[in-house]
Amino acid sequence: MKASEVLKRYQDGKRDFRGEDLRGQNFKGKDLSRADFSKADIRGANFNKANLTGAKFIKARAGLPKQWVMILLFVCFLLSGIAGFVALIVATYTAILFDSRNPYSTITGSILLGIVVGFGFLAIRRGINAIAVARVVAVGGAFAGVFAVVRGTFVFAGVGAVAFSVAVAVAVAVAFAVAVAFAVAVGGAFALAVAVAFVVAVAFAFAGSVAVAFVVAVAFAFAFLIFSAFLGWRAIRGDKRDAWIRSSAVAFAATGGTSFRYAILTDTDFTQATLKNTDFRNANLTHTCFKDTQKLDLAHPGNTYLKNPQVRELVITGKGANQNFDRQDLQGVYLKGANLVGASFIEANLVEACLQKAKLANSKLVHTLLDQADFTSATLTGAYVEGWNITPDTKLDGVRCEYVFMRLPSEKRPAFIALPPEESRDHNERRKPDNWNQSFKDGDFADFIAPMCQTLDLYHNQPIDPRLVALAFQQLTKGSPQAGIELVSIEKKGNNKDKLLIRAETAPKADHSALSASYFNHLQTLQALPAEALQALLADRAATIQLLVGLLAGKHR
Repeated sequence: MKASEVLKRYQDGKRDFRGEDLRGQNFKGKDLSRADFSKADIRGANFNKANLTGAKFIKARAGLPKQWVMILLFVCFLLSGIAGFVALIVATYTAILFDSRNPYSTITGSILLGIVVGFGFLAIRRGINAIAVARVVAVGGAFAGVFAVVRGTFVFAGVGAVAFSVAVAVAVAVAFAVAVAFAVAVGGAFALAVAVAFVVAVAFAFAGSVAVAFVVAVAFAFAFLIFSAFLGWRAIRGDKRDAWIRSSAVAFAATGGTSFRYAILTDTDFTQATLKNTDFRNANLTHTCFKDTQKLDLAHPGNTYLKNPQVRELVITGKGANQNFDRQDLQGVYLKGANLVGASFIEANLVEACLQKAKLANSKLVHTLLDQADFTSATLTGAYVEGWNITPDTKLDGVRCEYVFMRLPSEKRPAFIALPPEESRDHNERRKPDNWNQSFKDGDFADFIAPMCQTLDLYHNQPIDPRLVALAFQQLTKGSPQAGIELVSIEKKGNNKDKLLIRAETAPKADHSALSASYFNHLQTLQALPAEALQALLADRAATIQLLVGLLAGKHR
């Protein structure tokens, strides 16, 4: 079906496009919200900047159309062939350097071979990166330099040849590793086998055409390319040591594939869809469902949360029990029904996250950002909620919770939120309810915890006359009747209990910043009054502030 026909039907009110063949169609910037593309073939389709809010792509097939697969594989094989050709030249040159009739050639050949082998060792241990290359070249260069000084100018040419050969060998290793990763990302294991076979054929063909290509040269070139193929395969499997190879290969393989770049995918459902070679760069993935998707690891994630392999696996499987997600950016992630028992989200960003029916028992939500997070019907029994950042927009409807802990003990705290020495000896977890024989009943937890995120907090960091506090608070409530201010609690703070925190409930849409500024303006004005004027004002308002002063002083009268 052509894009024009899809758009016409959509304008006519149709939303059902299940099973349609939409390969290569262009929907850039179009509004297709709530459309159903389940089981559709969307390979090569362009959804850049499209509004796909609430759309369904259940069991849809995304990725590269066949013509693009052939083009990209040809590029991979071409790159592989060039790498094989150059590798054989370097190997042949190495064989020549082992000419037993010239001791200097033998030494320079040994240096070259040693550097290449050393590079291979470091590459396997630490991956192909600038540090590994620099170390091998530095060591090899030092040996070559010493040899040059000892033997004089006669061997400078040999040293230069070694340096040049090392540079070419490293370039070949990188090129072939990347080519293999490209081939796997585009065509899978079969493409890898074809690429290696192609390189071997090129190597042997070239070996048969020149007289100097010894058996050792062919063997060296073949071994070197197999080594590079291993690195490419390891990279595409997700090894962190070769992450840059993998990211480059995935980005390259997504060329010509299905693109959702800059698309709005809020509440979009990709359940069981095949998403290989799909571009999600800069897409809005708020509440996007990736449950049981196939080959999402070969999609181009850009800077979305899909770039993290651990998070990618979590959104696919919903299995995150006892895993560490500390300080990770999971904004808008869809984890409905996920098993997150014992998981750690310390200082993580879960703003707008969908955690409906999620199992979060014993989890660590310490200092976690939770504005607009949806915990509807989630289980939070035993969770650590110290300093969690819930707001009036955090949904806690139907949360199942028997008890929580308001403080993470020192032995469970990571170094970045370690307690001061004097507090680290306190192992009290601050269980709520305080009585270990009591538990929250249905609905109690939301009632207990919700006011903590809806209160106006007026903190006084210096000792202050409670009469002035009472008068300033009265002026605030009278001056802002629309805010619905109602006193909730008064707490003494600080080591000497000489600081004060007043908590008050307000209307849901009240501007707490403006109310706080207004209150402290009233307080400063009162403190600036001459003593006689202040006494007269207190006397005039004595009856109205007496009760509040008693509460502030800890003497209810």
